[in-house]
Parts: sequence; C-alpha cells; structure tokens
Amino acid sequence: MTELLELSLDPVACLERAAEVIRGGGLCAFPTETVYGLGANALDAEAVARIFAAKGRPATNPLIVHVADVAGAQRVVKAWPPAAEALAARFWPGPLTLVLPRADMVPDITTAGLDSVAVRVPDHAFARDLIRAAGGAVAAPSANRSTAVSPTTAQHVLEELDGRIELVIDGGPTRVGIESSVVSLLDGEVRLLRPGDVSRAQLEAVVGPVGAKGTGPARSPGMMSRHYAPQAEVRLVQSSDLSAHAGREAAALVHRASPEGYGCVRRLPGDPAGYAKGLYAALRELDGAWQRIVVERVPDDEAWAAVRDRLGRAAR
Repeated sequence: MTELLELSLDPVACLERAAEVIRGGGLCAFPTETVYGLGANALDAEAVARIFAAKGRPATNPLIVHVADVAGAQRVVKAWPPAAEALAARFWPGPLTLVLPRADMVPDITTAGLDSVAVRVPDHAFARDLIRAAGGAVAAPSANRSTAVSPTTAQHVLEELDGRIELVIDGGPTRVGIESSVVSLLDGEVRLLRPGDVSRAQLEAVVGPVGAKGTGPARSPGMMSRHYAPQAEVRLVQSSDLSAHAGREAAALVHRASPEGYGCVRRLPGDPAGYAKGLYAALRELDGAWQRIVVERVPDDEAWAAVRDRLGRAAR
C-alpha cells in the first residue's frame, strides 16, 4: 500500500517524509499548481528509472526537471540565453517549462537521451520547499499511468499508482488543472512545443514571435498523438451535432449546449480557465461508467488552445 499524508494536517511532517523518500531513491506524488507530479531525484538514474516503470512510460518520452528557483534551473542547463531570463522573470514560479541545452550532471534517462532538458519552477509553495529539501532537482511527470488522464487530486493518483510508489501528499485539488506550457529555446529560436496556461500571446509579449514545434525528436513530454486519454471512446463534435451522437450508453461533456438523449450530461464552465481546471476530473468521473464520452467542441481561438490540445489527444 502507498502511504498517504494530508498536507493540511501537518505540513512539516509531510515535507520531512516526502524529502526523505526522494532523497532515498523513492517515488513521491505531490501537488503542483498544474497537476500532481510523480517525483524522484532527477539526478539519480536509478530513481528516475522507477518513474518510467511505475507509469509504464516509454523511454523516449523525456521528463521535466522541477527546480525551486532560477539558480536551480541554471545548475541543470548549459546555457541561459536572454529569452530564458526574460521568460523566467515574467512567468516563474508558474506553469511554464523551458527546454534548454542540458548540463552534464543530468542523466540520459531523465532527458530520454537528448542533449536538452525541460525545466520549470512550480507555483506551489510546498512543491518548491520539497524540491529544496530533496536536493534541488526533482523529475516529476504527471502521477498517473502513461497516456492516461492526468491527476488533479490525490485520490486520482491512488486510483492508478497505489502500491507502485511509496508516498502521496494530499494537497487538495490543483489550481490550474492542466499541464504547463512548454517552450523550446534551443538553437536561438523560441518555439511553443505544448500549449498550456501561459498563452502564445503572453509569451510573444515578452520575447516576440514564437514559432511552432517543428519536426525532430520530442523535446518535451505531452507530445504523443494519444495522451491525456480515458479508456472510454472520446468523440469531439460541434454543438449542433450533439443530438446525432446521443445514446443512453453515452455521456455528454458540454460547456454551453443542453443536449438530450444522453445517459449523463456533465457541464464545465464556459471560460477556458474554469474549463481547464475541471476537465481532467470530469473525464475521470465519466470514464468507466460510460462507453462513450461525447465532448462539445470548444471555441477555435487562442484562449482555448491548451484545452483543444488536450481534448484532441484524448480523442485519438
């Protein structure tokens, strides 16, 4: 059985125990502002290998190294260009990951053998305290089985990883609800690899034009075609087509329509931040109880880019 500690009851004991697990080469799931991360010492190849085993994660999928501050990030990279300085000053701590040339101390397994490393400072006080107490660099992908819906509560973590990891710290529901934006700063170019809570417009206000992800090896997690996916079939349909896909064996996930003929209708907020915060919990709630999840398509504008990305991968 995996140990569960509630952060609100004794934060000091939670921090001491979580740091002890990670320093000892173990795995600890903990809250960030985005989703729950599955933490291990990012500089310990054997500990990182346990992340891949617990998640069933392909070895070609790199991990994000979480650090407590800019100094921690500079320790695990070989270069810190002006764009990194500007983006970190504006968005860290926060849901933005930067991909930079990796320092030699970062093991191959953490970066999937790439010469780059993905790094971020989470906007969660406990997470940063844990990173410091555990040694300064914690690899922490989402704390779930590979390609499944990411966890936004401690219970979500236990549903998939109970018995596979040593410890879960229960910090309540996460604030953002989807994974970080990821930006590559390699070769003097700024590219958006994965949309998230930090939008392209916000990035461009700081560093100018931001390119697309391009081709080549996946420099970031979350770039597989199928990801964030429930076991049930997911269909994305226009509001006007919801009735054509109705059935008592199906659930509808909507944000503005009021369809009939479904076994269940689950409504999310009509704003992108509210929708993102509730999305993964809603998918988990509906998964297993229904054969199909029919999702009303969200608006086709930049504010909804991260949500569209997650829904598109879930439906493949």
